[in-house]
This record gives sequence, structure tokens and C-alpha cells, in this order.
Amino acid sequence: MLTTTIRRMKNEFVLVSFSALSSEIQALLFLLFLIIYLVTLTGNVLIILVTTADSELVLLEIGFNLVIVPKVLGTLITQDTAISFLGCAAQMYFFFFFGAAECCLLATMAYDRYVAICDPLRYPVIMGRRACAQLAAASWVSGFPVATVQTTWIFSFPFCGPNRVNHFFCDSPPVIALVCADTSVFELEALTATVLFILFPFLWILGSYVRILSAVFRMPAAEGKHRAFSTCSSHLLVVSLFYSTAILTYFRPRSSTSPEGKKLLSLSYTVLTPMLNPIIYSLRNSEVKAALRRVVLRALGPRKL
Repeated sequence: MLTTTIRRMKNEFVLVSFSALSSEIQALLFLLFLIIYLVTLTGNVLIILVTTADSELVLLEIGFNLVIVPKVLGTLITQDTAISFLGCAAQMYFFFFFGAAECCLLATMAYDRYVAICDPLRYPVIMGRRACAQLAAASWVSGFPVATVQTTWIFSFPFCGPNRVNHFFCDSPPVIALVCADTSVFELEALTATVLFILFPFLWILGSYVRILSAVFRMPAAEGKHRAFSTCSSHLLVVSLFYSTAILTYFRPRSSTSPEGKKLLSLSYTVLTPMLNPIIYSLRNSEVKAALRRVVLRALGPRKL
């Protein structure tokens, strides 16, 4: 029996997740997360079906959600907190991939808004179909190197101590805490990757919006200002939601936030933000609103007898 337990510890991790909470609260969390998950998937799929605008971001949101939430739901409903080394590595890999790709894609979308507002006459030339496809592809591809390097490096370390990951998914910091070797070089590389794929795109977005605001304030007509703000508002809300929690999670000193506090911050950008994003885009996208209006009118309209 003891030999079997030791063998399992060497082949799997245990996600602490929300096991400290009572079974009743965990059941409520399961229902809450399930509703959020279904709303997220439904909203994103509807946006893809109705409009092709920002579809790359929607696909990233779906992938990001699929990596994290199903395992959380399974942990809450079955109380089986074990995850194999391979499963943990796969979850971490795709988390890094979708996260890095989303950061780059949000920066690309900010550049798109900048060109549309600050250089509208040249927009069809600068942001033609081919250019947009290349920028979107570059954003997706950017996730591969960071995911490959980070995940391969982490799982090349020896794990010879406890196997309890104090999180609800396999994120880098709680897994690295279980390594029994010197990780200082990796942590320096991880900080560099975080700056490149979180902070640098954020600064690019910030710089784009500074120039956008400068151009908007110089516009003489109120209608032009309103149109410009309408073009940027949904993207700006999504950026604010995503980056505020990501920066609070990955750029704060380790001692400043408890493990439970980090779990709450992680929930905001892995569960809540993907649910809110399709709602934000639906409210600000004229194609989505027109399609929903047609559906409602068709449902409420008079029926022929």
C-alpha cells in the first residue's frame, strides 16, 4: 500500500484547488462555475456565428476557458484532485500558449484601432486583409515559443518533495515551489518572458491609446469623437479586465498576496473575464445587436395561421 502511494506521488500532482472549503460551498461553486462556463461558450460561439469581427480573440477565449474550467468542474464534483504529470504539463503548456497569444493579439487590435482613427485614409492599405491575417497569425504563433520553453524547462526539474499544487490549475509559480533544485536561472527567464509577453504588449496598447486620445481630442465634430470612442470602447474594456488582474497576479512580490488571494485573482482572468468579454463585444458590436434583434423580432412577431 505504501509503495503504491509513493509510486502515485511520483507520477502525479494533487491540486489543492478549493478543498479547504466545505462540500456545500464546493457544490455551490460547481454550479456557479458551470453556469459561467456555459454562458462563456454560448456567447463566444454566437459571436463567431454572427460576425467575423475579432473572431481570433473569441477563439483564444474559448481555448483559454477549455484549458482551465473543465478540470476545475471535475475537481469540484468528483473530489478527485489528482492530475498526472503529463496532464499538468499539457494544461500549463496551453495556458502559456493562449495567454501569450492573447496578449499579443490585444496589442495587434490596439494597433488596428490606432490606424483606423489616426490614419483612416490609409487604413485599407495598411490594414488590408493580408496584413490583418499576417498579424493575427503572428499573434497566435508567438504563444508557441514561450509555452514550449517554459513548460519544458519546468518539467525538466526534479520533483522529490510534496506533490500538492496549491492552486486550482497547473500554473508556473505553485508548481515551481515543489521543485527540489536551484530555479534562480529559470525564474530570471520567466520574469523576462513575463515582461516580453505581458508588460511589453501592455505598454504598446497604452502608447496606442495615448495617440488615439490625442487624435480624438483634436477632432472638431462631436459625432466623430463619439464614433471613435465607440470603436475603441469594447477593446479597451477587455484590455482593462485582462491586464489589471494579470499584472496584479504576476508582477506582485510573492509575500504580498496569500495563496487564497492569488486563487481569487486567477479566477478573475481565467473564469470571469472570458465570460464578460463576449457580453462586452455583443453590446458594442452592431452586427451582433442586429442579429439578436432579428432573432427577437422573429420570435415575437405575428405567426401566420
